[in-house]
Amino acid sequence: MHFVDAKGILTGSGGAWGMNIYRGCTHGCVYCDSRSLCYRFTHLFEDVEVKQNAPELLERALRSKRRRGMIGTGSMSDPYMHCEEKLGLTRRCLEIIHKYGFGAAIQTKSDLILRDIDLLDAISRDAKCVVQMTLTTWDSALCKKLEPNVCDTQRRVEVLEAMRARGIPTIVWLTPILPFINDTEENVAAILDACVKAGVKGIVCFGMGLTLREGDREYYYAALDRHFPGLKARYIRRYGNAYDVQSPDADRLMALLRRICAENGMLSDPDECFRYMRTLPERERQMDMFELMS
Repeated sequence: MHFVDAKGILTGSGGAWGMNIYRGCTHGCVYCDSRSLCYRFTHLFEDVEVKQNAPELLERALRSKRRRGMIGTGSMSDPYMHCEEKLGLTRRCLEIIHKYGFGAAIQTKSDLILRDIDLLDAISRDAKCVVQMTLTTWDSALCKKLEPNVCDTQRRVEVLEAMRARGIPTIVWLTPILPFINDTEENVAAILDACVKAGVKGIVCFGMGLTLREGDREYYYAALDRHFPGLKARYIRRYGNAYDVQSPDADRLMALLRRICAENGMLSDPDECFRYMRTLPERERQMDMFELMS
């Protein structure tokens, strides 16, 4: 990893902002879109760029805002990758979010988030906190091939259950689903069943497939050659250089997802999930208006 002083930390507007404390990742997921050349990394993806002044930038930004809102993190780089255990920048940023009465929406694959469950609980009680967990592969041996340097799906479900015990709402990202690898009814049903039991609020899924573009595609195909000999040729024959790579069983698997979500009161529309994650409770907005009038 290497350290930089960033010029800014928040993006977005309208009561919903995003931040990435780190740039790059060490989880080693074979399908990671963030490796794509369009993101213009000037360093090796595993040589994580650490925005060492992120807490100071965040405090300055939140102190100046007249309206509270939700702060999201984890969309590009996991805020709980390995270096966070030593550096603690994500925790410091969460402390600042709580200090200024903002909400948090955190996306991760790591059980390191349990370290901060006390702080997430406090944010949830005083404003709003949503924990988002990515689940793709129920079989632990296969999961280790696809997501080699992070805890397996069963452990991530334990994280969801721990959040439920604290009353912290959760969203699951069921993505990506890899054609001819984990695009089976058995896999998807097992994950959805675990989500039901863990009381998940909603599922984000953009279709049963993945996206591939320059940079990401080459890394993914190299992984196919290592773990699934011959499968790269099958991809090339079927998909060419397509960006959106959908499973042949996408329609059936999506129907399964929507049915299970409907039967169990879970959100299944991504837009509904995003609205939920980006909206601070009404009581907080009313408090902001009262403070402005006083």
